[in-house]
Amino acid sequence: MNEKLILKLENGDVTIEALSDTAPKHVARIKELADDGFYDGLTFHRVIEGFMAQGGCPRGDGTGGSGQKLEAEFNDVSHQRGVCSMARAQNPDSADSQFFICLDDASFLDKQYTAWGKVIEGMEYVDAANRGEPPANPTKIISFRSAS
Repeated sequence: MNEKLILKLENGDVTIEALSDTAPKHVARIKELADDGFYDGLTFHRVIEGFMAQGGCPRGDGTGGSGQKLEAEFNDVSHQRGVCSMARAQNPDSADSQFFICLDDASFLDKQYTAWGKVIEGMEYVDAANRGEPPANPTKIISFRSAS
């Protein structure tokens, strides 16, 4: 059984099933950052209607990270509504701490980004994230932790 993570947003809790078998290094790093409190207080700095909500940047503008790049673990998980995946720069091995949650079908990203999780509860709270690049009033991540 895959582990779960709880992403607490201002408006409610989102439960994410981690795909440990599919992207083990990414899941391990996300869990490490989450349990260390890295994501606490960060925002969804890029939310595009019908596409995705992106967060995990300590600078709040999409240019920051934790300083540890991850080697891509592209897999067969399709980028559909609720799938959690890693943001990256042009280099496929540049994912760090930023992730996104698909709001709709984004299968054009398949096998180009590392899918590492799937929202199993609370997707309505991701749907409610304020839109923009960046949003005028970005939705805040209260905390992100492994479920006990």
